[in-house]
Amino acid sequence: MGLNVNLCGIELENPVIPASGTFGYGYEFADLYDINVLGTFSFKGTTKDPRFGNPTPRIAECPGGMINAVGLQNPGVEAVIARELPKLKEVFHKPVMANVSGFSVADYAYTCQRLDKEEQVGWLEVNVSCPNVHGGGMSFGTCPEAAAEVTRAVKAVTTKPVIIKLSPNVTDIVSIAKACEDAGADGISLINTMLGMRIDLRRRKPVIANTMGGYSGPGIFPVAVRMVYQVARAVKIPVIGMGGVGSAEDVVEMMLAGATAVEVGAANLVDPWACKTIIEDLPRVMKEYKIENLSDIIGGVQ
Repeated sequence: MGLNVNLCGIELENPVIPASGTFGYGYEFADLYDINVLGTFSFKGTTKDPRFGNPTPRIAECPGGMINAVGLQNPGVEAVIARELPKLKEVFHKPVMANVSGFSVADYAYTCQRLDKEEQVGWLEVNVSCPNVHGGGMSFGTCPEAAAEVTRAVKAVTTKPVIIKLSPNVTDIVSIAKACEDAGADGISLINTMLGMRIDLRRRKPVIANTMGGYSGPGIFPVAVRMVYQVARAVKIPVIGMGGVGSAEDVVEMMLAGATAVEVGAANLVDPWACKTIIEDLPRVMKEYKIENLSDIIGGVQ
């Protein structure tokens, strides 16, 4: 029974990848279990300069998931290289996915160029889709030309596979994915969170200090499957699917829609062992649905 898949030329033992922002830099989870069981993971969104993030409160529960507006809190790329990656290397012995955000094309290029030189980094996941930061991130991901410009700039200064992470907060996800592919992207990951909002009835004010935030969790799964299906049929490069994934069945469904690998986000915040449990359950689900090799079902929806 084969769980392995090939993502942009790098072999993964299984397709399960904790999503950026839900797994830190890995070593926190390594205290709970051997994280080398993972296919890989996408580490916390990293920017050129340190960021404190948005004011609190910045997380709100809601039916079918949660809303967050953390705002890319991170120590900046130089600190990640100097402090986080050496600690990660002690507990994770596979290529890791570096998630990068920026506020200008030059920001993206600089941060990707720095991380591209790190031996531990296998892929660069370039986030043009963060909905929680004013003036950055998602403004690049909602326009095909802007997303393509970021893609070209990053590809010009890197040697490792570049995967562009797209926003679902658009009317035509396919045109943006195709623009990234045409600009040289090696893969597409989707979807990031959807823009959401909750209101405190007593205070008559938004629950989140940022007013709006990214809605994630099981409630967005059908939207994610639909967008993965659309994009996978439109591009020739690998697609990573995410958005509300919480079970081995969800992983198989995403792969049938066209995903080569599958990221797990909000589920990690509910259950720190979520990804380990999903990986351990995959053989049972494969047997139930008569799947010999997961790589055979990619895009296999009839």
